[in-house]
Amino acid sequence: MKIMTKSFWALLGIGILSVSAFMIFSLSTDKDESLDITLADVKNTTDAKTDIKLAPLSAFTDNEPDQLQNSFSLISDNRPTQKPKRVPIYSLDSIKNLFDSLNYNSQSWQQGNREVPRLTFNTVTEKWQRTANSIPVEEKKMIFFRLMAPLILLSNEKMLLERRYIEVNANSDEKVRKLALKYNVIDEEFLESGASLSDEQRTTLLNSVDIVPPSLVLAQAAEESGWATSRFTIEGNAFFGQWDFSGNGMVPKQQRTELGNYGIARFDSPLASVIGYLHNINTNNAYQKLRDLRAKLRHENAPITGLALASTLDKYSERGQAYIDSLRNMIRFNGLDQVDEAYLSDAHPLHLITGSQ
Repeated sequence: MKIMTKSFWALLGIGILSVSAFMIFSLSTDKDESLDITLADVKNTTDAKTDIKLAPLSAFTDNEPDQLQNSFSLISDNRPTQKPKRVPIYSLDSIKNLFDSLNYNSQSWQQGNREVPRLTFNTVTEKWQRTANSIPVEEKKMIFFRLMAPLILLSNEKMLLERRYIEVNANSDEKVRKLALKYNVIDEEFLESGASLSDEQRTTLLNSVDIVPPSLVLAQAAEESGWATSRFTIEGNAFFGQWDFSGNGMVPKQQRTELGNYGIARFDSPLASVIGYLHNINTNNAYQKLRDLRAKLRHENAPITGLALASTLDKYSERGQAYIDSLRNMIRFNGLDQVDEAYLSDAHPLHLITGSQ
């Protein structure tokens, strides 16, 4: 049977089972608030050449064919900073009604609108785990992708703010040096020495501080979490199967003792899980090929796509090439490449809570 690509919000197909991650190791959970980069931090008058520009939201919609996606090179110069409004959700129907009220639906997407609201949520409930298999496949995918896409765009925006900060500040800047530590470019001893980064270290840092295409993140989140129905997703907001050797992880029922005393990393929220995934991709030696290809594409001002970067993830799963093929099929079958052009709204952020909270 020929596989037909559907639009991002008009999804059909068979859900793919969760896959256990293979080469994912414990990750940093650095919560140093001094490293939080704001729009004010990158709004300066420097003449430095930068990959990441500040622009009004209207600039995100004018993309040239075969060029780097605007959403990967622009930060809105009017991004909201206020705390999210809490929105109670009582059922799947109330979620869909909210999507419609935000013009975040299939009809709008098919008309070319790629604007995504700034939505976050606390966790996936056990009710979703119990009922997901009884929900029509198209509806289950729609809910999953629409809730996850904003988290990915928010995480990528955070990455772009960090990248822009590095680009417009000197190698000796304290935050630049702390970011170099965060991304494993330097060690604690180097940071404490007060030395400036070398140009080579700066280049390595910039190659690490960059986005991951939403299409790839969505495909991996669906694959690794079983459409957010896995035990690890429900218990610890673990959407990507990241390993944790600290002793605080969730222990698999069939732990592979030859690999050590590992667990699956817990996260405070689904957003934290996505941020942790990006940090893992951007620091783990297993994914150096992804970072190298991404840097090459950005240098050539070429599209950074999930289909392209998926080819580098042979070490993410013990399935190797079969895992890569599965991700690419997921992206193509569900039309996820379209979300690589999505961008965040400047409207007030929203945080979804269950109706009983």
